[in-house]
Amino acid sequence: MQESKQYPMAAAVRAAYRAGEEDEALEPIVRVDGAGRPIGRIGDGDYVIFYDIRGEREIELTQAFVEPDFPHFPRTDMRVHFATMIEYAQDLPVQVAFPPLREIRQTLGEVLAQHGRRQLKVVESEKAIHLRYFLNGKREEPFPGEEHVVIPSLDVLDYGQAPRMRAAEVAAATIEALADPAMDLVVVNLANVDVVGHIQNRPAILEAVAEVDRCIGEILAAANEHGVTALVTADHGTVERWLYPDGAIDTGHTDSPVPFVLVDPELRQLALREGGDLADVAPTALQLLDLPQPAEMTGTSLLLGQVPRQRRRLLLLIADGWGARDEAYGNLILEARTPVMDRLQREWPNTRLQAAGEVVGMPPGTVGNSEVGHLHIGAGRRVLSDRVRIDQAIADGSFYQNEAFRWAMQGAKRDGTHLHLLGIVSFYSSHGSVRHLKALLDMARREGVPDVYHHAMLGRRGERPESGAIYIEEVERETERLGVGALVSVIGRFWSLDREENWDRIEKSYRWLVEGQGNELVAPLNRE
Repeated sequence: MQESKQYPMAAAVRAAYRAGEEDEALEPIVRVDGAGRPIGRIGDGDYVIFYDIRGEREIELTQAFVEPDFPHFPRTDMRVHFATMIEYAQDLPVQVAFPPLREIRQTLGEVLAQHGRRQLKVVESEKAIHLRYFLNGKREEPFPGEEHVVIPSLDVLDYGQAPRMRAAEVAAATIEALADPAMDLVVVNLANVDVVGHIQNRPAILEAVAEVDRCIGEILAAANEHGVTALVTADHGTVERWLYPDGAIDTGHTDSPVPFVLVDPELRQLALREGGDLADVAPTALQLLDLPQPAEMTGTSLLLGQVPRQRRRLLLLIADGWGARDEAYGNLILEARTPVMDRLQREWPNTRLQAAGEVVGMPPGTVGNSEVGHLHIGAGRRVLSDRVRIDQAIADGSFYQNEAFRWAMQGAKRDGTHLHLLGIVSFYSSHGSVRHLKALLDMARREGVPDVYHHAMLGRRGERPESGAIYIEEVERETERLGVGALVSVIGRFWSLDREENWDRIEKSYRWLVEGQGNELVAPLNRE
């Protein structure tokens, strides 16, 4: 690869773009010295800070380093000391910098369980964790009376080649569940719009939207047949704003509101309150189920007027990534064929819910995502995000006194080993922020850690084309300015941030980090 005089890794990423690669699936790049030896590999006794903040896609790579009896592929015989930015899973033997403040109790699922109601969740494996974990307030185990049907997602590299995904199978399983008169609540997630919306493929997105619309129609027909009240909504927006003003494609999430529709012939005359947000979904569901709203739920039911009190069965349908926006420019929801959703919003009580920024516990002006979306739908209250907590810690200086970070940095300094910073590089990703990386580099400078290596993951979601190289250069500039750290390897997040046990991808990332397997970039460090 051709080397840039000042910022070699950024130049290597740009060279990969010219060769036809893109950020998400970028093949690993490894910095090597003049003799071809990989620089900054993770070795025995080293300390790692995995600074990503979302968690569910970070678990598998963390397991590969810290689990004593790891069965999925052979590993190097070594001990690595690991710290994570937040808690990825309760049983991981790692230091956690920002552990959960408290368990989120009295969620929609817990209230149903307390009253002996049965609930079933139907979803593709691609989004299973959102219904199993986030919708339940980050609870690992299902509640009593809670069942799951998980349809295995297709094993494909590019969902643009299979935009219908497994939506038809999800719909069929939901229809079967609705026929069970003992099932009080059925929750279903249709994943297509969000998953395919992250790909630069307009025809595929239009097909994905149309497929979700078709499945919504089939599911609602079954709900009507079995006398089940239905709520149709989404967790965040995606493809309703697919273009930037200059015409560049925006493959990320949006700050748009999402639709909310009530479908029940007996409740057709009800009105829905305007100005609501995702935290109002659970209180609305509880009112329809004739269950009390716990004090912990500070959201407000969206139903206006008298609602006849009776024991109903309820369907909660989440069209993942389906944002609501009236402007036609770059709006693939409006462009797609959606006769069902169009009819629903003409004929049934409906409103729009805010699904981004402060109402879902995120910083002002930021976009929504599936994690906070499902979390707030189930919690029925505003839950402060880990990102906000971390940003506040940086602002007040407590970040630089964090015990987990100090444990890693002082340990590497004391033991004469290396400190590795691992994570995504983005101005704003639901998995992490370059701002957090910069704060860690600054802390390493303050702590006097001599050998700091950075391993970056790229993934263009909500970013402009070839944005990864821009952020890589930004990091290289920052290490130069601080006089600490070196960016020694880069990989696309597809290989590292998995959540469906694609262990071949995780092994590829492990060997990139430990053995230096990848495309070589000859760029010795100044001290070598």
